[in-house]
Amino acid sequence: MNSFMSWIGGKKSLRDDILIRFPLDYGRYIEVFGGAGWVLFHKTPEKFEVFNDANGNLVNLYRCVRKNPGKLIHYLKYMINARDDFRRIVKQRKSGIFGKFHDYDRAAKFYYLIHFSYGHKTDQYCCRPEPMWSKFPLIERAAARLQSVAVENRDFEELIKLYDRPESFFYCDPPYYSTESFYNDVDFSRKDHERLRDTLLECEGKFLVSYNDCPEIRKLWDVPGIYIEEITRANNLALRYENGAEYHELFISNYDTSERRNSDRQLSFLDDDEEGNYYE
Repeated sequence: MNSFMSWIGGKKSLRDDILIRFPLDYGRYIEVFGGAGWVLFHKTPEKFEVFNDANGNLVNLYRCVRKNPGKLIHYLKYMINARDDFRRIVKQRKSGIFGKFHDYDRAAKFYYLIHFSYGHKTDQYCCRPEPMWSKFPLIERAAARLQSVAVENRDFEELIKLYDRPESFFYCDPPYYSTESFYNDVDFSRKDHERLRDTLLECEGKFLVSYNDCPEIRKLWDVPGIYIEEITRANNLALRYENGAEYHELFISNYDTSERRNSDRQLSFLDDDEEGNYYE
């Protein structure tokens, strides 16, 4: 299923590439930098799942979606696509009074900023033609999907240490290197990239990290026992101005990410009969 929202650095276009690199065996799934949750919503539900993000406004939105989607939709129904309204809500968020609003009023205003902002950064108005009401079915489906998911609002180091077990699997999609300032409401510094690496290297479970491909990240993760895989995808923003524009990313893990792909190939081979027919 799709996410009910868009977000900076969302993994919609990479979600299949990410899922095929999940480890074969794990008992706990923890999404450390949740964002729009494209991977969470796309994957098969499991018994133990955790969604986390350091952005309190984003986590409040998720909790409202999970608890009472109808109430959130009620607030959203009466919000119109208007530049003046958008600017007023931006001022409210920047002034710090968001925390004084009722949870659902706050969640609706934050979702409004996401939906009608350029690049979904919540600060610059974009006259988006897609009506807000088109998102309501997605919100209701997301509510059902989130019922068994623990929603956390913690610093990544605290979260990883809290949920780390040998059977844990952490998927991390941190702010990409040199894009740290793109994210509002949270602080993520260059030093935090090192802190994330050190925290993950100490954990008992498995981890997969998605990053932009740059010399700084390659150097940071040049560590024995760590797998680094290159991947290329279409650069959706640059494609508007340059045909064939591509974006280079990295998958970083402490396990062999080819194990699931190899297993799927083996299963396909075993499902062929002697005449080469394939059984589904």
